[in-house]
Amino acid sequence: MPKKVRIALDAMGGDVGPSVVIPGAAISLTRHPDTEFLLFGDRGVIDPQLAKHPALKAVASVIHTDVAVSMHDKPSQALRRGRKTSSMWLAIDAVKKGDADVAVSAGNTGALMAMARFCLRTLPGVDSPAIAAVWPTVRGDSVVLDLGATIGGDAHHLVTLAMLGSAMASVLFDLPRPTVGLLNIGVEEIKGREEVREAAELLRAMNLPQLEYTGFVEGDGIGRGAADVIVAEGFSGNIALKAAEGTARQISEFLREALSRRWLSKLGYLLAKPAFKALRDKLDPSKSNGGVLLGLNGVVVKSHGGTDADGFAYAVEVGYEMAKYDLLNKINQMLKLDGGTLVQASAAQEAVS
Repeated sequence: MPKKVRIALDAMGGDVGPSVVIPGAAISLTRHPDTEFLLFGDRGVIDPQLAKHPALKAVASVIHTDVAVSMHDKPSQALRRGRKTSSMWLAIDAVKKGDADVAVSAGNTGALMAMARFCLRTLPGVDSPAIAAVWPTVRGDSVVLDLGATIGGDAHHLVTLAMLGSAMASVLFDLPRPTVGLLNIGVEEIKGREEVREAAELLRAMNLPQLEYTGFVEGDGIGRGAADVIVAEGFSGNIALKAAEGTARQISEFLREALSRRWLSKLGYLLAKPAFKALRDKLDPSKSNGGVLLGLNGVVVKSHGGTDADGFAYAVEVGYEMAKYDLLNKINQMLKLDGGTLVQASAAQEAVS
């Protein structure tokens, strides 16, 4: 019998908690019936929601805790108050103990990163973890990282991100050698911060068999799908993400306003309704929900806190894909934890400098 994928959910995470988490898990279960769930949180709130979804209830276990991390808690506060007792910590700890293959939370991003890093630790050779997400483009999808986990970073950090992102892309897109680009203010080699230019030289010098470095990518290249994996440090990556999400909502508002002005516009909308629905789905950030915390000794997925049930289902399914197709093992292979790739990176960096 095929192995079940066990997913630990922080049921209290997000803006509304179980009223989104539970139906979201139920939606995901219909698409992936080989899933089992561990639900961490207040049983008094979870059970009434779970009763509405008998199929989910049959494959779910509820582990009670009345401690939840607030969306406004600082990471240090969350670690002090919620360590070992909060729904967020217990979901992550289930991955550490081997009780679950992946943890998913829509809770406080800073707290989730702090707890995941403290509980799971980073993989050897990884200085700081990253948030990676699937980004819809005109040619398909790309993996973009880091989206805000770590601000700044040297060339070695950016090279490590390239390897982490390539492992994720190989899992999601079934690519033996994903293309990788570095986000920069221009495509010319002389442009950009020194760390980005050094990372480019390192990637060229290393010529890794697991990825193909293609050069710098400007901001507009993300949406064009200029590479399978686009690497940025956390500050610029987070700004790019929020700007893209805001632009998508802006375009949707412009379309809605334009189509409601005159009766001819409304008629045109009715005739082209399937096309507009496809466009709306493509622009909907919830359809790309779910950022993977890469570089940890375990798989953790961050959902948008304000998402709906459909959006949370997408985040759960990202976790499912990462566990089902063995992301952690692929990352270990990519990093070559026997020291090969990382020693190669250090040697290349010395040669460049």
